[in-house]
Amino acid sequence: MARVAVVTGAAEGIGSGIATRLAKDGHRVAMLDWQGDKVEKLAAELTAAGGSVLPLTVDVSDRASIEAAYATVRETFGPIHIVVANAGISSMIPFVQLDQATWDRMIAVNLTGVFHTVQAAVADMIEASYGRIVTISSSSAQSGAPAMAHYVSSKGGVIGLTKALARELAEHRITVNTIPPTIVDTPMAHHEAGQAGGAEQFLEAVSAMVPLGRAGTPADIGNAVSFLVSDDAAYITGQIIGVNGGMYI
Repeated sequence: MARVAVVTGAAEGIGSGIATRLAKDGHRVAMLDWQGDKVEKLAAELTAAGGSVLPLTVDVSDRASIEAAYATVRETFGPIHIVVANAGISSMIPFVQLDQATWDRMIAVNLTGVFHTVQAAVADMIEASYGRIVTISSSSAQSGAPAMAHYVSSKGGVIGLTKALARELAEHRITVNTIPPTIVDTPMAHHEAGQAGGAEQFLEAVSAMVPLGRAGTPADIGNAVSFLVSDDAAYITGQIIGVNGGMYI
């Protein structure tokens, strides 16, 4: 059944794969991203392919920005019943060099941004006695990662928030799950690899460590989200759904 979906961080990378798949599935997709030009370009492509999408420039760390965007979504498409909280930032900084401003910004986008994105839509879901929430976390929050304490902490918070909301919202028939990707071929991954000393070489080396022999793609994550927001996933909630080629088991 086609519903109204919100995808944050939809302009590129994992978010673009998710938005593309949900539009293909027939959902009306609000595509939120701080990169206005990029999200509008992708939205134009999806519209040309027959999708029903709405691009909006949003800063997920700013509650007023989220509220304004959701007002437009409701006016254009109707109540929100699917939320995919994907927007995030990343960087590699040794812990001893990590300053509070960098820490605060990471938490503001990656964790508080999920709080804003989800909480501002939950009333619609409660009223409908139906909802699907998917957060995008990270396998680094399960295993740890050097020089990424700020990122790992933010994504660990996302996993905890997901589990708490799954318990709290189940009575309203709202499911809440998280996908923690590992290595996905995205602009963010290339940026991180560049910080590590060489983008292509790093990604090739890490991809060789994946049991299935390749890095993930945005479409891989989009396919998993497509299932989790479907009626077929009605009995799945509070789960960490690894989509990682067997890299983290």
